[in-house]
This record gives sequence, C-alpha cells and structure tokens, in this order.
Amino acid sequence: MTTLRAFTCDDLFRFNNMGGRRRRPCGGGLLLNPAPPQYGIPFYLQYLAHWPEYFIVAEAPGGELMGYSATALMLCMFTVMGKAEGSVAREEWHGHVTALSVAPEFRRLGLAAKLMELLEEISEKKGGFFVDLFVRVSNQVAVNMYKQLGYSVYRTVLEYYSASSGEPDEDAYDMRKALSRDTEKKSIIPLPHPVRPEDIE
Repeated sequence: MTTLRAFTCDDLFRFNNMGGRRRRPCGGGLLLNPAPPQYGIPFYLQYLAHWPEYFIVAEAPGGELMGYSATALMLCMFTVMGKAEGSVAREEWHGHVTALSVAPEFRRLGLAAKLMELLEEISEKKGGFFVDLFVRVSNQVAVNMYKQLGYSVYRTVLEYYSASSGEPDEDAYDMRKALSRDTEKKSIIPLPHPVRPEDIE
C-alpha cells in the first residue's frame, strides 16, 4: 500500500547521497544532479521551511531501495512540491506546482492525480483562486495528463526553459485550474498572446 506523507529533510538524503554520489529519484522530476532541471539542497530546504504542507511524498511499501543500474540505486519515491504565492487583492493568490515526479514503473496508477488533488485541496484551504504550473510545450504526455485533471493553457511563456548543449531555449505552457474562490473563472481566461519570462510575476 502506498503511503502519502509530508516530505522531511531526511528524504533529501534518502534519495540523494548514497555512497557519496549524487543520485536522482525514480521519477526524474526532482533532480539533485548537475543536469537541468536541477534543484539543490538549499532550494528544497527553503520549500520545506516556507511551504511544508505543499511538499508531499508517496512512498512504496517498506521504502525499499531499487536499482535501475549498478551505478544508480534510488529510493522509489513520488513527490509533489509546491507553494502559495501571489496577491489576494488582485485575485492572484494561488497554489503553484513546482515539481511533480512519479517513478516510471508506478505511472498510470493515479498517483500523479492523487498528489495533484492533495495540492489543490491545500490551495483551497489557503483561499487560493487557482493552481498553476509550468510545463514544456514539447511534453505532450504531461500536457495531456494535466488537461485530464482539469487544467487549461492560460498562456505560453517564450523561452522559459533554458537549454543545454547549444540547443535553443524551450517555451512553456502556464497551465491553470480555477478553484472554488474564483467563481467567475477569471483566472483561467487564456491570454491572447505569448509572454516572456521577465513578464511573469
């Protein structure tokens, strides 16, 4: 049976530093290695300090270690990480999905939907108008999953994701789902034109 619980500082070390090497979790969404998208330990600790209720893991029975190869042992863990941000006065107070990661062997079991549902419930309790997230335009699997969960494309953010190895930067969709406080669904009315990263708050 899968266990849903709050992420703790110890979890950073359960899947990060095994044998002194940097590791990546099963899902590949939370990366602590040098390849983008990367988050360092201070980044995670900031989220844990400011928004602990938005940092949730679903753990496989027993929390056993699994290996994809001899050099990459990992704890099979699923995570969602988010925060609350924005202005209440401008009806922009919202929950933000920073990262969602599910191990490949545990996909298509509804875990991502359950983790998103929990984050949405927390955002409702905090009085948010909507929940948003950013996803690569090319990641159609994720875009379609979010659409099935009730999210829609609010705007395109040009060159949001920095490329590596000389590739061009990639655009992102800012996807949103209105919460009950946004009775008129104003937060999800799509913008008619793309924006640049420096134009978003």
